[in-house]
Formats: sequence, C-alpha cells, structure tokens
Amino acid sequence: MNTIKVDDTLCGGCMTCYKACWVDVIRWNPATERPVIAYAEDCVECNLCEISCPDDAIKVSVDYSRPWPETYR
Repeated sequence: MNTIKVDDTLCGGCMTCYKACWVDVIRWNPATERPVIAYAEDCVECNLCEISCPDDAIKVSVDYSRPWPETYR
C-alpha cells in the first residue's frame, strides 16, 4: 500500500492537498485544520497532493510491489 505522510510542523492548513486529491484519499479535519489520510489504499499515485503543497509538507511513497490493475495489463 502507498504511504502518504503529512508533516504537521510544516503544514500551513491551506487545504491545497485536500482539494487536489480527486480520488478522495485525503479528507479534511476542520477541528485541527489539517489533512487526514483516510483511504491510502485508494491512492492512484498521481502525487498531485505532494506537488501542489506550497509548504512541502506532504510526501507520497509509492508501493511499487503492488500489482497493476487489470485495466492496465
């Protein structure tokens, strides 16, 4: 499974990663004003969350041992 880590010390709470995640892996916690990685197993490795973060607070580590989806074979 992919690993998505958010460094809360760097995160500015801008919601950019949350808005960039088009597969709904990242949710938003309004109480802490920080992203929550809710469904890491559904991550499609687009890395838009990491690329769009202005604070460089999110890192996606892709699990290359995962099998390719049937549609890609």
